[in-house]
Amino acid sequence: MRRRTYGRTAVAAAALAVLVTGCGIRTTTVPVDAGAAPSRVPCSVTEDGATDAAVQGVPVRVFLVCGSQLEAVDRRSPLPEEKAGGDPVRTARGLLAQLLAEPSDGEKAAGFTTAVRGPLVVGGGHRGDPEGTLRLSRQPEDLSPTALSQLVCTFAESSAGAGGHTVLLGGPGGYAPKRYRCTTELRERPESTPPTAPATG
Repeated sequence: MRRRTYGRTAVAAAALAVLVTGCGIRTTTVPVDAGAAPSRVPCSVTEDGATDAAVQGVPVRVFLVCGSQLEAVDRRSPLPEEKAGGDPVRTARGLLAQLLAEPSDGEKAAGFTTAVRGPLVVGGGHRGDPEGTLRLSRQPEDLSPTALSQLVCTFAESSAGAGGHTVLLGGPGGYAPKRYRCTTELRERPESTPPTAPATG
């Protein structure tokens, strides 16, 4: 009886060994570099995905957050008076409205979000401010760094900017405006503080 039991056990062990080695997977103690994990965030909106962007309106570009970076998104503003080279304050108001709006279904599917939250409005500069100054209803430093980065890059890369990828931005109080710059580093790390320079510099 014992011999039969041992025989059956040996046969079962051999069969198990064949099954394990037959699957083609070998164990290893050496780390295997399988490459970077595939990104699940495309950060690209196709024309079909931009469901909320009407065919009518003026093309505008805003910077949204995607994959922990700022990415430019093309939209169409319903306000016909927002034209390149027009009133910078009116342009800034239209762009701010776009940043405050919830991303479209297509943008959400592509991984886009916005950190800009209301209540927030933008207007022209105070008396004595450099030409082209924009004033927010909240002090720029009181906004989250990512929200401020979105505003800086969106304004700076539009006709509301002050040239040279910069925008003159201030708050509602008597503090002097600052010249904020949209840089490659800021777009890559929007959670960092946007670089500034004197408004008259």
